[in-house]
Amino acid sequence: MTSSINSSDRSANYSAKPEPLTQSDLEYTVLDLIIPADCAGLRLDQALAKLLPHWSRSRLQTWIIENRIRLDDQATTVKHKVWGNEHVRILPREMPHETAFKPENIALDILYEDDSLIVLDKPAGLVTHPGNGNWQGTLLNALLHHAPQLEHVPRAGIVHRLDKNTTGLLVVAKTLEAQTSLVRQLQQRTVKRDYLALVLGEIKQAGHVDAPIGRHSTQRTKMTVTTTGKPARTHYRVIEIYANCTLLQCSLETGRTHQIRVHMHAIGHALVGDPVYNGSPSHLEPTVAQLLSDFPRQALHAQRLTLAHPQTEQICQWEAPVPQDFATLLQTLRQLTKI
Repeated sequence: MTSSINSSDRSANYSAKPEPLTQSDLEYTVLDLIIPADCAGLRLDQALAKLLPHWSRSRLQTWIIENRIRLDDQATTVKHKVWGNEHVRILPREMPHETAFKPENIALDILYEDDSLIVLDKPAGLVTHPGNGNWQGTLLNALLHHAPQLEHVPRAGIVHRLDKNTTGLLVVAKTLEAQTSLVRQLQQRTVKRDYLALVLGEIKQAGHVDAPIGRHSTQRTKMTVTTTGKPARTHYRVIEIYANCTLLQCSLETGRTHQIRVHMHAIGHALVGDPVYNGSPSHLEPTVAQLLSDFPRQALHAQRLTLAHPQTEQICQWEAPVPQDFATLLQTLRQLTKI
């Protein structure tokens, strides 16, 4: 018997020595096999453990209990004895992307909601949209649980994103009409998004960074300033200066991936705590250096959001309080700066 995968139905014939299939492949593939005569008298789990050394016997027993293993197209039991020539079908796990768009009961901090919009305060650690490595437990899953009608809106109404460890305001469209309006406003750059960013080093005056951003040529999970990138502009003004770092208000004119993080790094003032864009302090007074090093994420918070309501066209504005970890860091820096 030769091994093969039928990509249309994810099924495969299986032999004891499958050449092209990896263990990961097999997790998501329908497997069909015939119990050979030399397994006669064995319990089903024992026979399968012999034929499928890729998996432990306990895992195979679990699959039998979960009815993922069928014997002659019937449900079976772990202790069922086989006598040879029985047909066994092993049903696959769902592919991660197939389970991504499912409701999950995840708490949301909703600041405003009506028939058109949801405005929420995203916590650190919550991924906005399912993707590689984060197929469940995302904001999209939470939104589908909170408002099931969002399954009829592309991307569950999400029109812009925040990085996993960036906190603050996000707006979600509850209808196709609202989504069209919000996307148009974003394209026309009439949505105003203001962030608080704590950066390394002292910045004395307001300014802006006008530099195109694109994918890094070798580190594909990173963005960088590059002449081949898309236009990007970030305005910033000084809120408060501490010992060796500065609190800025950054306003986005465009909305590129990692825009504030990349632009601040490009001008030599990386965000405190940024694990990707060199947010680790150096050459600082030891107490301050330790405090900043201990902050576990990029110090970035989407504080204020202003847009035209899709139905009424009235200008609306929301603010999200600074999260506790960020607020504590700022308070400690104020105390150290006064010493």
